[in-house]
Amino acid sequence: MESDTTVRRKSSALQKSGDIPDRRGNNGRGSGKKKPEVSLFLLSEGVAFVLLLVFIGLLCGLVRLSLQQLLIGKSTGEFNAVRARKHLERITGVGPRVMGSVENEVLTVNYLLEQVEQIRSESTAGPHAIMLDLQRPTGSFSIDFLGGFTSYYDRVTNVAVRLEPKDGAQHFMLANCHFDSVANSPGASDDAVSCAVMLEVLRSLASLSSPLTHGVIFLFNGAEENVLQASHGFITQHPWAKQVKAFVNLEAAGVGGKEVVFQTGPENPWLVQAYVHAAVHPFALVVGQEVFQSGIIPSDTDFRIYRDFGNIPGIDLAFIENGFLYHTKYDTTDRILTDSIQRAGDNILALLKHLLMSEKLADSSEYRHGNMVFFDVLGVVAVAYPARVGTIINYMAVMATFLYLAKKNKGKCGHYLRDLALGSCVALLSWFATLLSVLIVALVLTLAGCSMFWYSHFSVAIALYGSAAAAKILLVHTLAKNLYYGGVRRVELGELFFDVSLLLWCCVLLCLTLRGLCSAYVPMLMVAFPLATKLLLSSHFRCRGASVPYAVLYLLGLTLPYVHLMFLIWVVFEIFCPILGRSGTKIPPEVVLACLVTLAIILLSSYFMHFIYLARSSRRVLTILGSLFAVMLLLVSSGLIFPYSSDPDRPRPKRIIIQHTTRTFHTLNGLVEHEDSGLWINSCDYTGMSYITPHIPEINDTIRTQRHDDLPFGGFPGYLPLPFLIKKSWYLPVPAASPKSPLEFRLVSKQVTEWGTIKMSFEAKGPSHMSLYLRPNTGVSLSSWSFGNNTPQSNFIFYSHGLGAPAWHFWLEIQPPSEPSAEKGLISVAVSCHYFGEAHRTPQLDALLGRFPAWSFPSSWVSSYHMFRY
Repeated sequence: MESDTTVRRKSSALQKSGDIPDRRGNNGRGSGKKKPEVSLFLLSEGVAFVLLLVFIGLLCGLVRLSLQQLLIGKSTGEFNAVRARKHLERITGVGPRVMGSVENEVLTVNYLLEQVEQIRSESTAGPHAIMLDLQRPTGSFSIDFLGGFTSYYDRVTNVAVRLEPKDGAQHFMLANCHFDSVANSPGASDDAVSCAVMLEVLRSLASLSSPLTHGVIFLFNGAEENVLQASHGFITQHPWAKQVKAFVNLEAAGVGGKEVVFQTGPENPWLVQAYVHAAVHPFALVVGQEVFQSGIIPSDTDFRIYRDFGNIPGIDLAFIENGFLYHTKYDTTDRILTDSIQRAGDNILALLKHLLMSEKLADSSEYRHGNMVFFDVLGVVAVAYPARVGTIINYMAVMATFLYLAKKNKGKCGHYLRDLALGSCVALLSWFATLLSVLIVALVLTLAGCSMFWYSHFSVAIALYGSAAAAKILLVHTLAKNLYYGGVRRVELGELFFDVSLLLWCCVLLCLTLRGLCSAYVPMLMVAFPLATKLLLSSHFRCRGASVPYAVLYLLGLTLPYVHLMFLIWVVFEIFCPILGRSGTKIPPEVVLACLVTLAIILLSSYFMHFIYLARSSRRVLTILGSLFAVMLLLVSSGLIFPYSSDPDRPRPKRIIIQHTTRTFHTLNGLVEHEDSGLWINSCDYTGMSYITPHIPEINDTIRTQRHDDLPFGGFPGYLPLPFLIKKSWYLPVPAASPKSPLEFRLVSKQVTEWGTIKMSFEAKGPSHMSLYLRPNTGVSLSSWSFGNNTPQSNFIFYSHGLGAPAWHFWLEIQPPSEPSAEKGLISVAVSCHYFGEAHRTPQLDALLGRFPAWSFPSSWVSSYHMFRY
């Protein structure tokens, strides 16, 4: 440690304010009465660095331990995870369960029916009755997901099970999951494990010796992956839906781990309170709710359907860990620990039992009053309180901060406020310079072709971008300390920059509170705990300065807000890093990740600025950070770090979509204008085919395709309205495929209405999955159609059907231009057909798939694209 007795020649604004004793020695000219000298300590550079390193390391270990410890406390023993695992293995054993396939519509449905019948036979002597209904709804709706499109479904499958007291029930909870999966994935986590959990929860509730107050409906829906179709069919058409007062939805955005409550409501805080009261192993996050509902995450769940179309409140739970394997062949049962199943079962069973005995379920509208702030502390205890109470707490923290700062400014004639403003500018400048510097590094790596190096080595990204960010922040403050604040005592600078951090967090708290965001509790924690800690240690700090005991106690006071902040940072990276591997070729992922890492460093370093000014020096720390950055940059730019991995214990596959497609373009008079066939290849991440070309030389930039804006959806068979897939794609010519159930499409009728529009009726027969693209010509508009409420919402219609569905009939009503073109017609209509499953494999597709490296995951199927002009 160093005693702060250094003679300074330069006076600062802080000294002129009279807040700091004159330290210039006998020859200095003081202003006013000379204050007594005291020995105030500074931290040595090594001690400060070690303390911060140990602090961050311990918090990281604590967060990691809490995430790995799935079961905290003893299980109730009412839920049998071993039996649930057997359900999981049986459901995934049939293979991928694509809606419309035999695996989904017959094999899985039969297993569910068999298990429900067995549970019913075992519980006939109990106080509850079980009813079973197999629903095959047909309907359509529009949704603004993925930019907006219309969905039409025909004879999708729902297995609905109703459990109620034998004397009946008027009010019901709904527990929802889905048993279908995407093509080429066994879908163990998404969402077979939820089906297994629900079967066992049904068994547990049915075996209760005393009757429940309310009833519960278990919905196993068979078309969630088809953009939420089956849940829409249930909530809008099933007669039981009218009695549903609230719901619980079980989902997945990852594979295994803990299931987290990431959406609740809308409003209805009693649901969150029920979870907090009942959950055996709580794990809830209101920050996740506000991020998810902001649209930043390109995903949605059945929660949205029940909320928007059923107008009922609910709770959304999902597995979020290991999203790298989400919707891939690696989503297998062996990656889901039995403890994960046990904790999910314990939580869902306890929550349903609590709600089914609750008086609030009978008239939930009476308890609909605002939102809830909710979060958990390391999965041990959950905290929840009404948002209006949170607002009061937030404003109290803001008021306490301003009183603290006002007291410091008292008698200083505004000098303290000026110093505080200048210090805030220094902090903001350091953050801006840091973000700019790290972004430059990210852009250079992107241009050098080193993008996504972190995908399988995330620690390298932390070492590279984190060291750059930390070094830049430290450098700016070191320069400010030595050049601008050269004549100010370090102890006083440390005090000032603690106040700067407090003020900036207080501004964030005030901003989020004024916007009505529940996640304002995070800056509230980052204001309240440091402020309380500083007030408690103020006497020690005035007497001794930055002693080691002071530093240790200061860090202990930051423990709770910092451990929660680090947990939130983990959640952000756990969610967004896998998403960057499937977000297309348009957005450079290095820029996104660099921003996230920089933001994390800025947030974590906010209250560490205090130590920068209390430390004797920062030269060696800057040298260490600079050397680490240089080594990491050299390592990454040399190409030695490979983005993907086929390690069975920790796979990080590159996602690729391949369609063996045949395209047919018709003229206005119905003749075939052009026809071709090939393998349409899309990269789901930014690296494109750069890593694939060395293994398959035919897939190179010479076969890159271009989007044709004059054709519906660019002239390619998009499965969903995802423009990023055709922004950069490859088309390898091969012989045409001959799938079963080829498209039969015809114009049934065309007539002019009495109000001057043209109504055209169509019939389509084809596979279970088809997409319809409409492109009206210039001056032409869609005035009505047969979907939804007859008001056109978009130019993309997604269609799917179950087994035994009839031909698809629909009509369009078009407003023609004043001078129609005889050459172009009125509208271009394109239909794409998608064929999934082994029955539709082709030799060309199989031959190409066999050449892809083990670290890739090519999701493939057969498709066709037919364009007609009318």
